[in-house]
Amino acid sequence: MPIRITGLNSGLDTESIISALVSSYSYKTDKYKKAQTKLSWKQDAWKSLNTKVYSLYTSLDSMRYSSGYNMRTATVSNSSKAKVSATSGAVNGVQTLQIKSVAKSDYITGGVMKLDGSDDKVTRSSTLSQLGFTGGEGTIQVTNHETGETTDVKVSGDMKVSEFVSALNDAGVKANFDEKNQRIFVSAANTGVSNGFDLKATDDNADNALYALGLSMESTVYQSTKFNDESHRAKAADAEIIMNGATYTSSNNEFSINGVSITALAETADDEELTVTVSTDVDGLYDKIKNFFTSYNALINEMNSLYNADSAKGYEPLTDDEKDQMSDSEVEKWEEKIKASLLRRDDTLESLMSGMTTAMAKTYTVNGKSYSLASFGIMTLGSLNAPKNEQYAYHINGDEDDANTSGKEDKLMAALKEDPDSVVDFMKQLTSGLYESIDKKMKSTTLSSTYTVYNDKEMASEYSDYTDLIKKWEDKLTEQEDYYYKKFSAMETALAKLNSQTSSLSNLFG
Repeated sequence: MPIRITGLNSGLDTESIISALVSSYSYKTDKYKKAQTKLSWKQDAWKSLNTKVYSLYTSLDSMRYSSGYNMRTATVSNSSKAKVSATSGAVNGVQTLQIKSVAKSDYITGGVMKLDGSDDKVTRSSTLSQLGFTGGEGTIQVTNHETGETTDVKVSGDMKVSEFVSALNDAGVKANFDEKNQRIFVSAANTGVSNGFDLKATDDNADNALYALGLSMESTVYQSTKFNDESHRAKAADAEIIMNGATYTSSNNEFSINGVSITALAETADDEELTVTVSTDVDGLYDKIKNFFTSYNALINEMNSLYNADSAKGYEPLTDDEKDQMSDSEVEKWEEKIKASLLRRDDTLESLMSGMTTAMAKTYTVNGKSYSLASFGIMTLGSLNAPKNEQYAYHINGDEDDANTSGKEDKLMAALKEDPDSVVDFMKQLTSGLYESIDKKMKSTTLSSTYTVYNDKEMASEYSDYTDLIKKWEDKLTEQEDYYYKKFSAMETALAKLNSQTSSLSNLFG
């Protein structure tokens, strides 16, 4: 690039002159840059919308198949004795239930501990010696029935209450010292016979240590003659229920029988029989259908708003020089005006909306009878009554959350209570039709990728073409600028020589 000499000798505004001379090239360069920027914004607008369309598209899988409607609810005649729930595999009907026993943990309530020769309270830092233990080191074995593991716990006179409790916890049981009640409590980690535990003193020292800690009791487990009168042990037990005449057991009060989940809470009387009722979850089905329309309405309303956006005629992306002449807020408003109109009257968007609204307006046959959404009190408000850009949104009559239709007869709920299978069959066909209409748009073509409703490949190619055009015109602009700067530089050099000669002649004849 030649040295760009400005009008030092000529006094001309060289840069302005050259800028005017190459303006046609600058215009072309800026034109393609603006077009590429606008295309980039349009790509972003479509990517955002496509994500929402794809989200609805995939969610339709839970609406197109029967498995998505296998909703059951279960109730029990006495909720203080049992808690029940139903899965999709549960069978409608009434069943009998008795709770013969609830699961219990293996549990030891220690006796009240006392300090030897002192009325002070036992603390976590109290030692076995302070509790009256006088022996040497001993070993207590903790056997965890759940894992089958046996852990040795070493005890001695200088062992603290807190250290003993920690050792039991490390051995797989749950131990705690209740300082207020001056007792140690020990329980199995889980309920059930198979999850119990044993504490066994393997020697006299260990036996004496258990006695000092209030954990000795009259049991062959401890093999001791020194028992603390206040020790108590509750043995582990399994839960047992009778469901429809068959007996089931569980270690944790939880049962799963033929699609019904049962939690045993309390024993029933010998002559008491609970009833478990399984039925179609009408409220759940209603909410499922309602949620579908909420999602559909949000998308179709946005698409309609984008299609009917105000025109941004006369607005084009700004160059850096143009931005410099405006405030940040003015630039932001300018660009938002353009971005809001990018999909206005877009043919692809119109085609997509047309397919979706057509699918939703179709009539489908169930058991020889024709149904439409209107059959269940689900309709649009119409172009005259609907808010702006919401004429394709559907409203459920009787929906308490919809101010437009809350006061009308709730035909959908009535139909679900009377004949849920027909409603489900209709919704399966309706959503399948909607799925197919979107699926056609999402198929891969030479212009678009898979799961894309717009011509993303075509746009990417167009963006690349703009990059080439911009480079081409930038090169031409630079070439022309260099050409003119070279000419003006030569002129300035010639004028400099002429001025020098004129100055020499003036001095000669001076």
